[in-house]
Amino acid sequence: MSKYVNVFVFLMGFTFFSLVACANSGTKNGITKKIVVDKSGGGDFTSLQEAIHSVRAFDPEGPTTIYVKNGIYREKIVIPDYVCNIAIIGEDKEKTIISYDDYAGKENMGTFRTYTLQVRGNDIRLENLTIENAAGPVGQAVALHTEGDRIIIKNCRLLGNQDTVYTGGEGNRLCFFDCYIEGTTDFIFGSATAWFEECLLHCKKNSYITAASTPQNVEYGYIFNRCKVTLGEGVTSVYLGRPWRPYAMTVFMNCELPAGIHPSGWHNWGNPENEKTARYAEFNNAGEGAKTEQRVKWAKILTPEEEAVQITIEKVLKEDFVKIVSFFMP
Repeated sequence: MSKYVNVFVFLMGFTFFSLVACANSGTKNGITKKIVVDKSGGGDFTSLQEAIHSVRAFDPEGPTTIYVKNGIYREKIVIPDYVCNIAIIGEDKEKTIISYDDYAGKENMGTFRTYTLQVRGNDIRLENLTIENAAGPVGQAVALHTEGDRIIIKNCRLLGNQDTVYTGGEGNRLCFFDCYIEGTTDFIFGSATAWFEECLLHCKKNSYITAASTPQNVEYGYIFNRCKVTLGEGVTSVYLGRPWRPYAMTVFMNCELPAGIHPSGWHNWGNPENEKTARYAEFNNAGEGAKTEQRVKWAKILTPEEEAVQITIEKVLKEDFVKIVSFFMP
């Protein structure tokens, strides 16, 4: 089966899973288990964090769906590691907004406490939400911080500047589908394995899109498939990535890259030793920024027959995770 067919099968299962899961998640005696958050008072809770706290630890009764009505929820939210198997679904991704404004220099908190939403539990789905770090261009300021495994982010807007999305945890797996992600420097960074499908990446500054820190023993880091990169006003020179740690792994394939992508494509973070270990590759990209003649020699242009065909969602995310999103296929 080709990688295109594999991705198509995945997306069909993903769409069907989303529709059925909304109707059937967490049933007991035939009654759907769900929680409604409405800041105006029309639901079970006015706060999303309160709704999350109400979910039973490692709930033996099955999954829970938290529906969030439109509104701006100014909250700093944590989904603990003992809260698993939940879906948080907004009413409208443009109008269901989770926002906070911590940043690294605020009270010396450092990067990893700046999150607006931190996901520590496994088997979490986020859908139809805007997750925003509203601190502005003041340095590291994370919007979404993940530490769990088997996390799905679908049809969400992830807004920020430097370090918008942090994906943590060696071997943890995530899938971003049809998301808008914006930022300035290293705005997608971390050690987890993540598949990005049909996402829009908006660069707000001449800087770097990714800063993977993939461990040496982990085969896959970031895979961007059928994504589109856009540039803000005045942005003319953007690198696809630089290695936060030596064995960073990132692939852009079947993506649309604009003219403002730096001709060399990739940066060594000022350390030539990283060129010996970083795992950077491209395949079948389009647009003015996809020209590879001036790419750094230590990045790979994959061959379709031997290399690119090996990068499938099944191999990257592994069978148990792919089954989750395709389980409800007809």
